[in-house]
Amino acid sequence: MNFHFLPRAVAAAAGIIFFAGAWAARSPAQTGAVANNQAAATNAAEVEIAAAIRAANAPVSVVHFWAPWCPNCLAEMKNGGWSDFVAKNPGTHFYFVALWNGGEEGRAALTKAGIGEQGNVTILADPNPSRDRATKTSQFLGQPLTWIPTTWVFKGGKQYYALNYGEVRFPMLQQMLDDATADWSHK
Repeated sequence: MNFHFLPRAVAAAAGIIFFAGAWAARSPAQTGAVANNQAAATNAAEVEIAAAIRAANAPVSVVHFWAPWCPNCLAEMKNGGWSDFVAKNPGTHFYFVALWNGGEEGRAALTKAGIGEQGNVTILADPNPSRDRATKTSQFLGQPLTWIPTTWVFKGGKQYYALNYGEVRFPMLQQMLDDATADWSHK
């Protein structure tokens, strides 16, 4: 019999077992077992946003995850991008959450882009300093975070829309805000 394939087969099986064990050892938040924004908040930024979006009188809220080192995030801010959009929507509350940024808010970059002094803006930072794939923040309000920029729209404590993979197009986001505030009754 020819057993030259045996070392590779054993190594492959060991790799599968290691991967399965590492996957099983992950917490429910890491595996996505908690859904529908009902996960327990795990840091100050998450606690503040969870309380605000779930409040009885909460306006439509936009939660925007970004980082000052991210080229796509900075591209959204050029030519008045976010600052103009915030100004055009004074009834919406905007949360700019710096993610994977060493626990820093990135306030200087937001200020440079004209964001931060508006009464409908809150600037926060996720306190986890890691950008390492294994240890970085990968969940927020029970929802996965895999990319920045990411933009979520909430109303009445419920997530209406999620743009999870890149730069937002402001006309599309405006339509989402308009839809979130519209009366959808079919009376």
